[in-house]
Amino acid sequence: MHIEKLGLLAAIALVSAQPADSQPLPAPVAMTYADLADLALSARVVAHVRVERSDVLSDRETSGVPAGHRRFLVEASVVALIRGEGGLPARVRYLVDLPNDERGRRQRIRRGTEYLLLASSAPGAPDELRLAAPDAQLPFDAGTAAQLREILRESLAPDAPPRIVGIGRAFHVPGSLPGESETQFFLLATDNRPISLSVLRRPGEAPRWSVALGELVDNSAATPQPGTLLWYRLACTLPRALPAESLSEAEAAEARAIRADYQLVLERLGRCERSRRPA
Repeated sequence: MHIEKLGLLAAIALVSAQPADSQPLPAPVAMTYADLADLALSARVVAHVRVERSDVLSDRETSGVPAGHRRFLVEASVVALIRGEGGLPARVRYLVDLPNDERGRRQRIRRGTEYLLLASSAPGAPDELRLAAPDAQLPFDAGTAAQLREILRESLAPDAPPRIVGIGRAFHVPGSLPGESETQFFLLATDNRPISLSVLRRPGEAPRWSVALGELVDNSAATPQPGTLLWYRLACTLPRALPAESLSEAEAAEARAIRADYQLVLERLGRCERSRRPA
């Protein structure tokens, strides 16, 4: 979304903005854990705000607004800062593009409405925020706020799982007993930390898989649960099929076993469900 300089728009708003007093906003689409993680991890500022004033900018005063949307200039007081180095002023302003209703009428942002903003501060203007995505103004909900706090807490921990950017080599080693084997997948991460997945099969037992964030592999470690950052890093990043390069050193039988074990990992992780399209 192209965003003009907010300082200039503030002056425009005082002269020509139209009061936002039409239809109320439609109910937003419920966001999944992955949706919230996508937004939270891309935002330098996460804040709970309360609207003090909102104005609809006229079409002639804006550019780059998607068809069927109108641009609002919003002034809001900060209720709580969830993330933001250096803090925020007590009052902030920002632009947001919102869709018209099904009849094409402009929406309303009522004074006193509370939102969760995922944004960044404009350079040299800490009171001017730029949303991390067009839909990064979320209706405030205590549960959503708590989930965002937990995502950010996990992401800032010293042992936080890094972003995965690919899959390296995969190896399969048969055991000494029929039906016994171990497969390892080495993942590529942004911080070059050694990350691996292991699948262990033993006769008469259900296959077990584990993830190691380091050199030490513990096949008895608990697998990542949905709604955690490690689960998100894996379920929302791993491709649905292994790249050919990962199997370049495997014989045909080994390659079949590796692919089967990789599918087992994907099935155990479950789908990365999203309600929105990532930016």
